[in-house]
Amino acid sequence: MLSISRIARDDPRYPDVLRAHLGTLAPAHLQWSGHEPLLTAPQLALFCSVHCPGAILSKTFDLANVLRQNLVAVMSGFHSPVEKEWFLLLQRSATPLISCPARSLDKKRLCAEERSLMAQKRLLLLNFGFAARRATREEALVRNLCMAALAEVVVVAYAAPGSMSAYLCQMASRWGKRVYSFADPDAPGDVAPGVRVLDVRELPQWFAGQGVISAT
Repeated sequence: MLSISRIARDDPRYPDVLRAHLGTLAPAHLQWSGHEPLLTAPQLALFCSVHCPGAILSKTFDLANVLRQNLVAVMSGFHSPVEKEWFLLLQRSATPLISCPARSLDKKRLCAEERSLMAQKRLLLLNFGFAARRATREEALVRNLCMAALAEVVVVAYAAPGSMSAYLCQMASRWGKRVYSFADPDAPGDVAPGVRVLDVRELPQWFAGQGVISAT
């Protein structure tokens, strides 16, 4: 059985940024299990939709390899095919991971990789108040907005115009987050306003400049 902690929205430990950015959408409670200090560690929120152009796929793995070399906590739903590959790559490094399923942790069973990461104090499972076993599309969007609100940096590998990913980029940029995405070579002008075209070499340099990690 997982050891699960929970705090309500009126708890002093509840992250202020969730209330500030999400307003009435802020979760009524948070539920987590694992290495609790990761809740307040420097965080990078990582997203990739199910539908991702082939020209961008290789860049997503370059990104994962860069993140393996640094000690900023990487937060993701680790749900889409690319996100699952990121999880496999990042677990083979020293990178701390925050996995945010859009469903309750109450009946969660850890896989072998998750048990190993828990033993290494490198994994936090974080649920933003969802009680159901299966998330709706709307709940997944709220989960993603919560992750973006908590993180210092938001990386959306691909955000198609008019998509939920593009909306996520728009909101994170409005909140003053540093938002990155890869440009689609077939549509280079489609990067959303306020979003920086991602050069994977820039991320460790930026974090080093913030005093978060050492440049590699």
